[in-house]
Amino acid sequence: MSEVVEKAAAARRAALKLANVTTGVKNSALLKIASAILESKESILEANAEDLRAAEKLLKRGRITSALLQRLKLSEDKLKDIVKMIRSVAELDDPVGRTLYAVELDRGLELYKVSCPIGVIGAIFEARPDVLPQISSLCLKSGNAVVLKGGSEARRSNEAFFRVIKGASESAGIPTGWIQLIEARREVRELLRLDDFIDLLVPRGSREFVRYIQENTRIPVLGHAEGLCHIYVDADADIDKALKICYDAKVQYPAVCNAVETILVHSRIAERFLRPLGKLYSEAGVEIRGDERVRKILPSAKRATERDWRTEYLDLIISIKVVDSIQEAIDHINTYGSKHTDAIITEDRKSARLFLTAVDSSSVMLNASTRFSDGYRYGLGAEVGISTGKIHARGPVGLEGLTTSKYYLLGDGHVVADYLGSKAKPFTHRPLRKKWLEAERKL
Repeated sequence: MSEVVEKAAAARRAALKLANVTTGVKNSALLKIASAILESKESILEANAEDLRAAEKLLKRGRITSALLQRLKLSEDKLKDIVKMIRSVAELDDPVGRTLYAVELDRGLELYKVSCPIGVIGAIFEARPDVLPQISSLCLKSGNAVVLKGGSEARRSNEAFFRVIKGASESAGIPTGWIQLIEARREVRELLRLDDFIDLLVPRGSREFVRYIQENTRIPVLGHAEGLCHIYVDADADIDKALKICYDAKVQYPAVCNAVETILVHSRIAERFLRPLGKLYSEAGVEIRGDERVRKILPSAKRATERDWRTEYLDLIISIKVVDSIQEAIDHINTYGSKHTDAIITEDRKSARLFLTAVDSSSVMLNASTRFSDGYRYGLGAEVGISTGKIHARGPVGLEGLTTSKYYLLGDGHVVADYLGSKAKPFTHRPLRKKWLEAERKL
């Protein structure tokens, strides 16, 4: 048996136990993990510094991008944010054991649909070391075991986080083996074949990488290929709001999937809006690529090509297009977008409603930065990723996205034969107000 199979099998055994761990034990473990990260901050930052030194050499050779290097960096402030995130997950309601449906089929025959963990999550992610504690915390709270594979550029940082989380959680009563880490790229191919052990894969990386995962496994895959986000500045937009939002969505942190990549501007407002926006972007070092109408207003802008409308830059680059109607903007987004996050800036409520309902994305926003599309900001504690699919979970995936359900049927000698034939007993199908926890106490 290979090491990957052994780790996946161990995670499966742990998952069966973790599903029955109480909320109190899980919350205690999360708080202990948060404290342990603070206590281990020097060793974590030292490991990250080693990763950064190695990555800078790769950057000089052109083997990685500056955006990847940006995502790789940890700091004391980032560690504090990670700790805050873990503690916020501990404060959330437990998603396991919720009664989703309760009905009396007949007297003494009661049916309950109850939320439960998915089982074992396989998480394969890019060189962002903060992803490991995010995913691990959500999996622990939702009662799932997890097998993690991070980007090789963050290997030392991931190992440091893994050691802290494993040690702190298991000492708090979480089943041994619930969290596993694999490192070699070749191990990913083997992991994709382990549908007997892994219940769900969550890949986070490039479009090509996610598609590779989807095409080479029988395991269900949850995630998004890229974040090609748009902002449409409507004819009835407040100029000051639009400038503030478009600046934040691009400049605040350009190397992430919820940063804006394309801005669409209504022709009636284009000149009044684009001139000050061009100045703001120029001062921030943003490269503008525009269509012909944009370049007439901003002569310094580079010519945008068809490829730009399909590109996730993850950098200080923005493509801009002038449109003549809200419908043209909607059609552009639904044609070129990645169904991640798109926003409209307008004071017209009719236009807002049309945009919100017509744009086919997992998050659609009104007068707000696309950077809000995030599990922590949505109040989910954290996120394992953002799903642009429409089955099971959509948008930022938090605790509820890591649960499924099962049915409990409680009877007292009931048999189907009594409900068939000319003398069949009728079903009552009466909704029950009691929850599963109340029924469970009687068992």
